[in-house]
Amino acid sequence: QVHLLESGGGSTLAGGSLRLSCTASGPALDRVSMGWFRQAPGKEREGVAMMASGGQTSYSNSVKGRFTISKDGPSNTLYLQMNNLQPEDAAMYYCAATSGWSLSFTTALVDYWGQGTQVIVSS
Repeated sequence: QVHLLESGGGSTLAGGSLRLSCTASGPALDRVSMGWFRQAPGKEREGVAMMASGGQTSYSNSVKGRFTISKDGPSNTLYLQMNNLQPEDAAMYYCAATSGWSLSFTTALVDYWGQGTQVIVSS
């Protein structure tokens, strides 16, 4: 069982930045791919950024060039640096973990979810 604990959400003006953190605990974390998803009110949950167990990364087109996913191995902490935030980025952001190598944004393939952290962006 992998446990995910997010932090770092908050409120900012358009053009601002926030950094999300997700600390993972559990067995075999070196064989887990992790990523960030988000869900705005009335919308489906969507993938934002993924980091495969081998370190490869993938981004959704809507955030490419503005968001950066990274990981600190020793602390098993995943980060999402979000720059130039826009009102359409406002959502609940969820940390996700998938067993094995994966860069997929398919929510059905996610094995573990964090509790979510809220991001608010005002224009």
